[in-house]
Amino acid sequence: MPLNQLIFSRTALSLAALGILTALLAGCATPRPATPAPLAELVPAAWQAPLPHGGRLQALKDWWQQREDPALSALVEAALADSPTLAAAQARVEQARAQTASNQAALMPRLDLGANASRGNSQSVGSVSSGSAPPVVTSMQVGLQAGWEIDLFGRQSSLLEAAERRQEGAEAVAHLARVSLVADVANAYYGLRLCQSLLVTAENDTASRSETARLAIISRDAGFTAPATAALAEASAADGRARTLQQRTACDAQIKQLVALTGLDEPGLRSQVALQAVSASQGNGTNFSVASIPADALRQRPDIWAAEREVLATRAEVGSAEAARLPSLSLGGSISRLQLQAMGASGGLGVWSLGPLALNLPLFDGGRIAAGTQAARARYDEAAANYRAKIRQAVQEVETALVQGADAEARTTDARAAVAGYQQSFDATQALYRQGMTNLVQLEEARRNLLAAQTALQNLRHDQQAAWVALYRAAGGGWQAP
Repeated sequence: MPLNQLIFSRTALSLAALGILTALLAGCATPRPATPAPLAELVPAAWQAPLPHGGRLQALKDWWQQREDPALSALVEAALADSPTLAAAQARVEQARAQTASNQAALMPRLDLGANASRGNSQSVGSVSSGSAPPVVTSMQVGLQAGWEIDLFGRQSSLLEAAERRQEGAEAVAHLARVSLVADVANAYYGLRLCQSLLVTAENDTASRSETARLAIISRDAGFTAPATAALAEASAADGRARTLQQRTACDAQIKQLVALTGLDEPGLRSQVALQAVSASQGNGTNFSVASIPADALRQRPDIWAAEREVLATRAEVGSAEAARLPSLSLGGSISRLQLQAMGASGGLGVWSLGPLALNLPLFDGGRIAAGTQAARARYDEAAANYRAKIRQAVQEVETALVQGADAEARTTDARAAVAGYQQSFDATQALYRQGMTNLVQLEEARRNLLAAQTALQNLRHDQQAAWVALYRAAGGGWQAP
């Protein structure tokens, strides 16, 4: 047999054997983990808490504009316009996009431009003995170098898939940052309104106590009231002033929190949130609701979507780690131009090459690839567990917000009736006290009952507002999964 045919036959047999070995290795590779279970299989069939408005699904986005409260809308818009938290979330999105672009580039051939120049001389032993000067040689070379790792078994494409899933998750988390910021601003604003309402109640209560103390002192000085009774009235007035001061300090702290959230200057913010006489209906607006089926509502949660994307990303990384134990194929090539100058003469030379076409098969690496595969599967297990935990947490948050909202609404009628009754009792007791028909102890007891009922009603209104904010946060803020 001729030599060239023998070489060709041996090469063909070697390639065939390598192809069979590659196929066997590919068949022995462990498959990827299963995709995560559908959301409908991981949540209850229906909510256990009562749904507001019959469970109609309404848009939650920009809900604060439906509350008929210009101050709240202005604060939320200011926070969204200039928030370091949102800027950081958007920066993370850009990082994820850059990583996706980097993994896309890894699938493409690489082309580099190289250039070098040198100048020097060389001489042999004979030229040294003759004493002649060695020639000066100038060389310049410019060339292109190409390389391409062919993605035989999807290792690079799996990494690209993982980067794409994490990019989707980062974009969802960026919206979650927006939802959290709006909820924080709304909670701080409603907390300030509660504080201001309690401050007004405390100021009115202090004024009433002070007037009672003034009358008690006059009566004591006239000899109609015992000194101990006047001392009790003075102590009650002092206690009211201390409560008012404490409440005013709490309101100042709430304003400081809003300044930090919105970035507005404090004097301007104070003018926006100054307590004004508003109608009882202002600020109620249109209440949003959630879907009657948990899976439909939780699909609006950006954090659940991001957790699912992380599961898919780690699943793709398992495939990439498995592909690392299979053969890799790379192709190189170059083209260059060499220019030489020496002793007044010059010449050029063009050089090109295609190859080598290299096939590498890992045989022994001390367990590095196996450890990488094991770590990738452990990351997948962790992401899958976090995904299930996130779903359970989301169900709990929605259920809790629904229960708290329903409870606050159910107690409102009784709380208003309690305030009305205690107000009537206090007014009657105060009138009797001024006529000398009852004592100060009974008046103070009636005052405490009225103050407690007023405080309970104000806290109840705040609980209703806080429940709606919690439901807005728990339902995902109107975000829709792509």
